[in-house]
Amino acid sequence: MKTRGFLGLQGLVFFLVVAAFANIYLPQPVLPILAAEFGVKEAGASLSISLVILGIALSNLPFGMLGDRYPIRPLILVGGIAVSGASLVCALTQHYTLLLAARFLQGLFLPALTTCVAAHLANSLPAERLNVVMGSYVSATVVGGLGGRLLGGWLHPPLHWRYAFVSASLLLLVAVVAAILGLPGESARPAQRRTDLGFLELLSSWARLRIYGVAFGSYWVFSSVFNYLPFYLNGPPFQVPTQVIALLYLTYLVGAVMGPAAGRLADRIGNGATMALGVVVFGLALGGTLIGSFVAIVASLAGICAGFFTTHAAAAGALNSGLTVSRGRANALYVLFYYAGGYAGITAGGYAYQHAGWPAVVGLGLLVLLLPLGTGLVEMGSGRKGRR
Repeated sequence: MKTRGFLGLQGLVFFLVVAAFANIYLPQPVLPILAAEFGVKEAGASLSISLVILGIALSNLPFGMLGDRYPIRPLILVGGIAVSGASLVCALTQHYTLLLAARFLQGLFLPALTTCVAAHLANSLPAERLNVVMGSYVSATVVGGLGGRLLGGWLHPPLHWRYAFVSASLLLLVAVVAAILGLPGESARPAQRRTDLGFLELLSSWARLRIYGVAFGSYWVFSSVFNYLPFYLNGPPFQVPTQVIALLYLTYLVGAVMGPAAGRLADRIGNGATMALGVVVFGLALGGTLIGSFVAIVASLAGICAGFFTTHAAAAGALNSGLTVSRGRANALYVLFYYAGGYAGITAGGYAYQHAGWPAVVGLGLLVLLLPLGTGLVEMGSGRKGRR
């Protein structure tokens, strides 16, 4: 593939993944407004996020298998139509139950635009090109998550949150058409090797289950923090406007820097030590949000992002360095545990917030962080070095 065409492919993948991920967190900055408009409590409003994550968790493995077996373009087309159509339903409906159903549908079909694309790239590109394009893919997930939050809470006035769904729908349709026209043809898929491990075999290893626990626990805490942050800051004593709350999600960009930095650190001190260090930073920053200062909360959010993405990158490195076969399946399981943790964190965090406010969300988060911290310490004790 020529350099110009390769750069075009990077841009294409980046555009599609950004447009897809923007849909996940679109209403997060305006959750208090949704709660007031539809007459629901904090946990009920947060279902507009957690049901998308649950849908992704449920359909990620099936779409991963479909991406290995069938051409990519029909899958992208079906996924794009489903997600975009559901976004328009969210923009138009006056019934909260229908909005939640549409959000769950979006989650079910988003892996057609993410997981399937990753499988397609693995089947289409030479190894020396794949790593670079997948780097663009990971960066796009960060930018897409941030972009959706800014679109929902800042670009459009909060009382017109419905327009954000229309904008996201149109953006995704454009990205889907561009992907269908521009993605490269697929190479012949290699036959499955007898040495490949199935999902149950991968789950039978305690070493891999520990890493999946890191994905589950770390995203549990991260998702609950950013989901209930708007309620925390929108109420007394802060009473921060929605547009300002949305801008705080710019701290998410720390992830774009910390991912590669954590990889280099893991090469020096090992994945386990990097993981444990990330959890410690995560926990300290989470505790810092209890300080009654808006400036302290902003600084704490940057620390939360730094700690989370360091932990996340080290866990992914530890998983892949311990495998020589079935990395695709192993990483699909990692994504499953990751989003299952997000759903559990938002759900449990909602009840915690309703009963005891932000300190309960923080306390529960610190307790759950013991899971990835323990894994990091065990990995350090096992003597594993950095990624191979």
